[in-house]
Amino acid sequence: MYELVNATEMLKKAKAGHYAVGQFNINNLEWTKAILLTAQELNSPVILGVSEGAGKYMAGYKTVVGMVKGMMEEQKITVPVALHLDHGSYEGCLKCVEAGFSSIMFDGSHYPIEENVAKTKELVKITREHGMSLEAEVGSIGGEEDGVIGMGECADPKECKMIADLGIDFLAAGIGNIHGTYPANWKGLSFETLDAIQQLTGDMPLVLHGGTGIPTDMIKKAIDLGVSKINVNTECQLSFAEATRKYIEEGKDQQGKGYDPRKLLAPGFDAIKATVKEKMEIFGSVGKA
Repeated sequence: MYELVNATEMLKKAKAGHYAVGQFNINNLEWTKAILLTAQELNSPVILGVSEGAGKYMAGYKTVVGMVKGMMEEQKITVPVALHLDHGSYEGCLKCVEAGFSSIMFDGSHYPIEENVAKTKELVKITREHGMSLEAEVGSIGGEEDGVIGMGECADPKECKMIADLGIDFLAAGIGNIHGTYPANWKGLSFETLDAIQQLTGDMPLVLHGGTGIPTDMIKKAIDLGVSKINVNTECQLSFAEATRKYIEEGKDQQGKGYDPRKLLAPGFDAIKATVKEKMEIFGSVGKA
């Protein structure tokens, strides 16, 4: 009953219904619990993203799978939940298949296109055998996330079609988006690129990485043009840090048992929940489970 699902079905439904499902990256137990409870409260499908760095931080992929599955059962999470490797290397993808993830992203965007194609083909075969979904990337996403750096370039629509035709389930294409906070001189999303990619890839759900800091009207336009999955990470981190800082600066950790981690981390936990709720409302996934 409380099983992980792959992300294929939820994203096909999102594309057909003109909304997007959020991928919210998890960093620890608080993050995982905040995101799962919010998804359940709002009756929204959700994708839990795990970068390789976060997987290592949380003591390995099997630990993550155990925590997520246990939490779903104990907290009675019945909405569709996918556990997804974010920006996976080829080796990382294989480890997550073995650990019991339900979805993986292979980031082959820094390989020459021929090698990206060859490795993606192998992973299509492996994920199919395991009933998992596979995301691939063309045109690197700008900024830095856990040591993976990209310049915010725009993908070549023809390369996108080449990768989409390999049998992947959804495609991340660079359209000028950036990981982290956007600089003041950011030029915005390239909707022309997105439109051209959409024309060639048809029904394939498209993914927007670096969802933090993109204005709401741009997000909504991207969804209209076929984006069905939007990744959020930095925004939850900023909310968590801000709420935790406020608690400490107000000296609450020095009042009574305010040093207890359950109290110390509570404001940050609530802040993550509020951010996730706000995003799910913007993406249109509320009530879509």
